[in-house]
Amino acid sequence: MTTILVTGGTGTLGRLVTERLRADGHEVRVLSRRSRPYAVDLREGGGALDAALDGVDTVVHCATSPRGGDERAATNLIAAALRAGVRHLVYISIVGVDRVPLGYYRSKLTVERLVEASGLGWTVLRATQFHDLAARLLDALAKPPVMVLPAGVSDQPVEVAEVADRLAGLAVGEPAGRVPDLAGPEVRTLESLARAYLRATGRRRAVVNVPLAGKAYRGFRAGGHLAPGRAVGKRTFEEYLAVRFGDGDGRRG
Repeated sequence: MTTILVTGGTGTLGRLVTERLRADGHEVRVLSRRSRPYAVDLREGGGALDAALDGVDTVVHCATSPRGGDERAATNLIAAALRAGVRHLVYISIVGVDRVPLGYYRSKLTVERLVEASGLGWTVLRATQFHDLAARLLDALAKPPVMVLPAGVSDQPVEVAEVADRLAGLAVGEPAGRVPDLAGPEVRTLESLARAYLRATGRRRAVVNVPLAGKAYRGFRAGGHLAPGRAVGKRTFEEYLAVRFGDGDGRRG
């Protein structure tokens, strides 16, 4: 069995990738800023990163931060992986990073290009937004008495466990370059997702759709973050909500 390093291995996605790889008998090292023995800030690199990569065959790069620094982290990781003789670098990206002019998406696209030009064997998978992220967004939007949504925007959320399964499979395979996107089973209006969330959490809110301004909003409204031709995910948003919240008994305010 191969030795695999999962960056961001304590996060929502990385933790599940780690579990699946270990269940299949692989030796997995979890790298995060605070998880010993491989506690490393990728933005800083250094000897601890070299030690974490010593003897590693494959890296699954899940670590990311919307607050910035992904490009520097990837540069350090790639340089250390080359020094260590890593054979395969697997990177998880987002559907639409080349179509929606959002700062975080641009950063993810830059990392894709760094991976492609790294000189390592590489695989890049793009996925749509996770159900968890959609739920966190809707939770924030539901805090006021009126739920204000960006008009004309749809989403295609996917189950994070399904993405983890795909990444684990890619990690034990040969470098495959850019593989087909992984998207959720349904393209849904944001309003329909919001109403499903309100039902599941037992909340009552007026829902108002408001047009916004800006290039990123136009990109989302045009569906740049969607992949209807790759609706291969299985679990729907309602199924995710049922597992997370039960039958919507009014527990939330």
